[in-house]
Amino acid sequence: ILLEKVGITSEVQFLRIIMDGIPPLEDKHLFIKDLRFEKVKVRIYQPKIPPTSQSRGILYFHGGVGLFGSILTRYDYGKTLSLLFRYRLAPEHPYPTQFEDCLTATIHFMRTAQDYGVDPSRIIICGDSSGGTLTAAVAQALVDRRDLPKLRAQILIYPFLQSVNFNLPSYQQNEGVPILLKQRTLALGLKYLNRDLSIIEAVSKHSHIPEDLQLKYQKWVNPDYIPHEFKSRGYKPSTMHPFSEEIYTLVKPVFDTVFSPLIAEDNVIAQLPETFILTCEFDVLRDDGLLYKKRLEDHGIKVTWCHLQEGFHGTIFLALWGRAIAFHSGSKGLKKIVNFLRLM
Repeated sequence: ILLEKVGITSEVQFLRIIMDGIPPLEDKHLFIKDLRFEKVKVRIYQPKIPPTSQSRGILYFHGGVGLFGSILTRYDYGKTLSLLFRYRLAPEHPYPTQFEDCLTATIHFMRTAQDYGVDPSRIIICGDSSGGTLTAAVAQALVDRRDLPKLRAQILIYPFLQSVNFNLPSYQQNEGVPILLKQRTLALGLKYLNRDLSIIEAVSKHSHIPEDLQLKYQKWVNPDYIPHEFKSRGYKPSTMHPFSEEIYTLVKPVFDTVFSPLIAEDNVIAQLPETFILTCEFDVLRDDGLLYKKRLEDHGIKVTWCHLQEGFHGTIFLALWGRAIAFHSGSKGLKKIVNFLRLM
């Protein structure tokens, strides 16, 4: 952005200032409390009129690529306790601190849910964009925890889920579509890992992936699995470029399942909870959601899928702030999410 080019402030700092300057949404029907679950800041929205029985609870992980984001977003989910986590941000708190904070806070709440009037068997985790990444990673981390209740569901809103292929049809078709341009996606991801942006081109051309990993991951991250109708706006199979050991060493964390949940092993995917996935047609991350949907369904996981044909990355965030800045696609998607939650 212009301010970054002239040396006034970085894009990340600018976005933090904007996000932190937004006043919290008030609601006469809710108690709003700021707490800490161990080291993690949490904002709780609790109905003033308590339900007659234990309610569902939704835990929300904000987006922002682990670099910025807001805990001020809130929507009326009915008789639902909502918790928004303000995990610590990179680069001051290096990756994977963000995931560790979300997992810590989730486990804390799962153990204390009844103190807040929440049924431990009705806990749903949710996130948008990179918050969707964190949601998927937390759900995967919990599958083998026999000391905790099972998650009721996970909600993934246009999530980033893989760093294997940045030339899927959605990346090609939406390369220059605001707000999440392809180059911006790569740049923010590298900033999240505190890596130099000079390697963007090499990563974009897949020079960061050794041949053995290419072969392993192509059974999960493969444009052949994208339905034909999603290639109608144009798609050209990409050619592989020479592998660089140096680039691979620099970006090796992108192959952690915390960073790329789509490449988790089958035995993990098979144990995941019921899932809601929202994708947008005009979004570079569209195909991440489509591929995760396929993996889940291949293992018998129930998936509710909402595709916004006119949607773009960020449309749900705008809808959360009200009609003045909401687009029809965002309002439609938000209603679908709320309807899904009411069934939980």
